[in-house]
Amino acid sequence: MVDYDFYVSTYRGGSIPEEEWPPCAQRAAAQLERYRRIYTVTVPDPNSEAMAICAMAEALYSFDLMANGEGGPVQSASVGSVSVSYGNAAAQMVDVSPKGQAKELYRCASAYLDIFRGVG
Repeated sequence: MVDYDFYVSTYRGGSIPEEEWPPCAQRAAAQLERYRRIYTVTVPDPNSEAMAICAMAEALYSFDLMANGEGGPVQSASVGSVSVSYGNAAAQMVDVSPKGQAKELYRCASAYLDIFRGVG
């Protein structure tokens, strides 16, 4: 499994807290294994697989936050005394349906991996 140090130092991620990393990375790795079962997946360079897992983990974490009403697109923000608001109209622009989530995970993985149907 991809460790949190790789996520922070190589991928340059920062949206997933360290304590939330293991379940997100595990779910992302499981999704990649699913892709391997149904598609031909090739790894263009040594870090590609780990980078894809990081990208998918961030997407999964974001979907979890939106499902809990804690994240998503910012609807309003203030700078003086720092205020932020998530949700409603802005959140409706993000497709959090199972199909929308599947498309986003595939997009994240294919940014780093070559994924296609057929024999490679």
